[in-house]
Amino acid sequence: MATQRDDSPVHVLFVCLGNICRSPTAEGVFRKLIERKNLSDSIQIDSAGTSAYHLGEPPDPRAQEAALKRGIDLSTLQARQTMADDFKRFDYILAMDNDNHTKLLHQCPPGEEHRVRLFLEFAPDAGRAGVPDPYTSNADGFELVLNLIEKAAAGLLKDIQNNR
Repeated sequence: MATQRDDSPVHVLFVCLGNICRSPTAEGVFRKLIERKNLSDSIQIDSAGTSAYHLGEPPDPRAQEAALKRGIDLSTLQARQTMADDFKRFDYILAMDNDNHTKLLHQCPPGEEHRVRLFLEFAPDAGRAGVPDPYTSNADGFELVLNLIEKAAAGLLKDIQNNR
């Protein structure tokens, strides 16, 4: 990520497959983090999926329930699919796992690949490269996702602040 040299906001997009579990959770966690730090005007956040499976749907009820236990409300979010414009608009396009990272790189226009990264790059102590998809798991899977996302969100914020 190039150093920001003006006062324009940094734009962050979190991406998973269907935009109903991991990426809206990341959006909610990161939004709460930047609100606590009074950075909402300088960091803009969104989430999307590489597939169109759940367009317009709210986050998975299990993701909402797990997030709400940590004071994060995901109920107003709606799934959307990544668009060509995302690769110009967002400074950080953060894939939740290697499969979505690969899909994003295939969609990405030449010269914009530097924007696409794995989200867990910002949590090197997480011990894994990707946030696992909790869709077919039990409540513990959603808790693990939240734990990983909280670690990566803190690292992402440090990276943004170091590059402004």
